[in-house]
Amino acid sequence: MDRRTFLGATAAAALAIRTGALAADRGLDVALINGSFWTGMPGRPRATALGIVGDRIAVLGADAVKARTTARTRVIDLGGAFAMPAFTDGHTHFLHGSVTLTQPDLLSATDRADFAARLGAAARARPGKWILGGTWDEQRLGGALPTHEWIDAATPDTPVSLPRTDLHSYLLNSVALKLAGIDRNTPDPAGGVIVRDAQGNPTGVLKDNATKLVDRVIPPMSDADADDAVLLGIRHGLGKGVAHIHNPEIDWTSWGPLRRLHARKALDMRFYAFVPLVDWEKMAKIVAEEGRGDDWLRWGGVKALTDGSLGSRTAVFYDDYTDAPGQRGVRVTSLANLREWIGAADAHGLHVAAHAIGDRANDDMLDIFADVARTNGPKDRRFRIEHAQHLRPSSIGRFAKQGVVASVQPFHAIDDGRWAVKRIGEKRLNGTYAFRSLIDSGAHVAFGSDWPVAPLDPLTGLYAAMTRRTIDGANPGGWLPDQKVTAEQTLIAYTRGNAWSGFMEDRTGQLAPGYYADIAVFDRDLLTTDPLKVQDAKVLHTFVGGKQRYTAA
Repeated sequence: MDRRTFLGATAAAALAIRTGALAADRGLDVALINGSFWTGMPGRPRATALGIVGDRIAVLGADAVKARTTARTRVIDLGGAFAMPAFTDGHTHFLHGSVTLTQPDLLSATDRADFAARLGAAARARPGKWILGGTWDEQRLGGALPTHEWIDAATPDTPVSLPRTDLHSYLLNSVALKLAGIDRNTPDPAGGVIVRDAQGNPTGVLKDNATKLVDRVIPPMSDADADDAVLLGIRHGLGKGVAHIHNPEIDWTSWGPLRRLHARKALDMRFYAFVPLVDWEKMAKIVAEEGRGDDWLRWGGVKALTDGSLGSRTAVFYDDYTDAPGQRGVRVTSLANLREWIGAADAHGLHVAAHAIGDRANDDMLDIFADVARTNGPKDRRFRIEHAQHLRPSSIGRFAKQGVVASVQPFHAIDDGRWAVKRIGEKRLNGTYAFRSLIDSGAHVAFGSDWPVAPLDPLTGLYAAMTRRTIDGANPGGWLPDQKVTAEQTLIAYTRGNAWSGFMEDRTGQLAPGYYADIAVFDRDLLTTDPLKVQDAKVLHTFVGGKQRYTAA
């Protein structure tokens, strides 16, 4: 145990003692009784009642709760409902996802005509204003990449910039292309691709760093609109049993609204905010001047972009894409910059996460993390790889050996599993979305959604992790079924796994005395429900910091 781990454990023990002493001096504020609690605690996984003092759990067990219940205690009878540590979503793009809640639904479009019609309706409802969502997936519309010609007639006067569901490609209409100054003479930027037709003209699709060409001309949201969007997203997440969000962003868009809402004490959900690695010096200065926030809004993390995505064929592999010979992906950030910036950020005490999809990109990050750890010396740094999507089997054991968190998203397996073999062939599927292998290796595994790439709904993630049934119904027994995980393994990855990956394992991720009273209550036991029916479960209550912040109507 190194010094930082020892100090963290000592602080946790002291906190539990202090909280216990405080609780002993007063009755419970809230008593949750007649429940079926999964505590997440090794050695004491179940309880029937829980007592809260302030924002912390004071006691577990029916007898202990009864002994501390007074006339002023608010008693909530759960009627046998299932309760557990509220979920943490380990990977979101929260403001982007929140904005999509008010944008047209394009993913469920049935064909190109329906796709265009939905955009046309949105354009007529908000004439002249940019349409920035929802997301699209060409695999649901026949497989061909969309072009501006699909949507120009429906949006003749409205600029449109639509992210692909993986957020690594945009679809622009002709109005947006013109405003961005993109034409046949515009060169591809480093780390990006402007998709062109046979004549060399832009089709409207921009990949990875090329998306910045249009981002720079889109008017920024007003502070009020951004704040309202985040509040809408918080309400949405609480209704899914989520109490805590990790936000490994590639920009600073969420930073402003989160800081403003935190200053107003308007956050009903906890946030851990990351910013782009390239801006590590700015974040290091903020930490030096202001600290790292508090347990409602923490910061001090930075995120690197190593490669793109599988869907956009920009994830970096050792070998060619099976359906695109000669292409092996796009390095969004050079290896030289990654080494320099990660080394400096780590030396300044920042928490480093890195997006990596392809097998070569993942090996690159594991190599860089190992080099930085050797150079900067031992400490509890908890490097993270976001997605860790396609791994060489020989690389899986490196996560546990190096102490690198695999921050993965179960829904991607049942979404991308419809077509991944077309991109990389059968051979490279061994090590793809390898959740079970990572867990069995002893790696720290954290689950999330990648919202808005996937739904902000842990029940969807639970279903995906346990069944591996692709959303097209083509794999009823599970796609790569040897990588299925159990219900308990999934809940641990969504609770204790995320707590550890965010340096909060001493106060979140379990229902234990001294821990925050962050609790989700469901209408059925998620550990025993048929995996095929787990998505039908309903959230009854969500508590964050001891306060009931969502209750079903």
